[in-house]
Amino acid sequence: MDYFFITALLVSISAAFGYINVRFFKLPNTIGLMLITILFTLGVFVLSYYDDTLLNAEKYIISQIDFKTVLLDVMLSFLLFAGALHTNFEQLKVQRWPILAFSTLGVLMSTFLVGTGVYYLLQFFGIHVEYIHSLLFGALISPTDPIAVLGILKKAGVPKKLETKIVGESLFNDGVGVVIFLTIFHIAESGSSEFKPMDVLHLFGVEVIGGVLLGGLVGWITYRLMKSIDDYDIEVIITLAAVMLGTVIAQQFHLSAPLAMVTAGLVVGNDTLRDSSMSEVTEVYVDKFWELIDILLNTILFVLIGMEMLVLAFDFDYFLAGVMAIPLVLGCRYLSLLLPINFFKKKLDFVPNTNTIMTWGGLRGGISIALALGLTQEMHRDLFLVITYVVVVFSIIVQGLTVGKLVKKLAE
Repeated sequence: MDYFFITALLVSISAAFGYINVRFFKLPNTIGLMLITILFTLGVFVLSYYDDTLLNAEKYIISQIDFKTVLLDVMLSFLLFAGALHTNFEQLKVQRWPILAFSTLGVLMSTFLVGTGVYYLLQFFGIHVEYIHSLLFGALISPTDPIAVLGILKKAGVPKKLETKIVGESLFNDGVGVVIFLTIFHIAESGSSEFKPMDVLHLFGVEVIGGVLLGGLVGWITYRLMKSIDDYDIEVIITLAAVMLGTVIAQQFHLSAPLAMVTAGLVVGNDTLRDSSMSEVTEVYVDKFWELIDILLNTILFVLIGMEMLVLAFDFDYFLAGVMAIPLVLGCRYLSLLLPINFFKKKLDFVPNTNTIMTWGGLRGGISIALALGLTQEMHRDLFLVITYVVVVFSIIVQGLTVGKLVKKLAE
């Protein structure tokens, strides 16, 4: 089964489930697609007791797709560039310091709070894991998912100032979260005695700072090229080349491709720069092209998340631990935001109940599942994958469907 056939099948399934959602369920696309895929997969499981043809076909499709590679090395760059391209740069500039604090200090604090909490939670179930492996779970579940956040928050009626904080945080904290995860992963693999503090600083510096600098350079070159011509066909292709080539360069030099593409998207999408580099016609075509890319990849991604059920190890204790991890993860997020919010709220006139809305609106998604899939069996991959999946499904479906109602209720 070649890649074209698998891609054609995924797009067809996405189109079919998307039609069902729009026609009957009428849920936000990200939520509806994932929910329908999960229901479809459960239906296939039930049907397999009589005929396992469909189940075997679905398992084969999933076995042919390296979800971690597809999401982190391919799809994420396109999705983050598209998201950053349509983010209000001026608002982001005003809120830059709290966003920086949320996406660095907040993620780091959440990693240790969640990791410590899960370590003791699992002992309650008689499941013994090393503390470093619990920290790995803390690192993979702490970043909010920009794809889920961007897809749902824009329809939730969140005040613009607060939306900028949540969207800005989610655009940057996944890149930081991946670096923290990789650092802890290397320590767990090689042993803490072999991993020196300077190695951590080097990894962080190269991945994060290098990624941001590369993204700024790619964005500036893209801007200069688009400014020197007026041809919307070629200008759209230039933005596409910027993402693809920028991602390849980042991967070759071990820089953070997600952070590079966020930075590049913010530079190209900056209102001041786009006014001088794009005609009105080019603006329309560039925006519509990246909106289409965003929608297409989002639909495929959330169908894949639903299908990833098939790789889970069905153990009741694992599932129960996942359910109990939900309030733990939410509580730790609330605590990790307290310090930066209290520090900045008077200076930047924060919206009332900012912490509550950011906690409930900080959705987890495909990035967490992709990182969990990258764990080894020695790191309790099956256990943490089930817990991650439970937290992600709850986050997208329950939090995603109710964040708008929460905002309205708190505004009364």
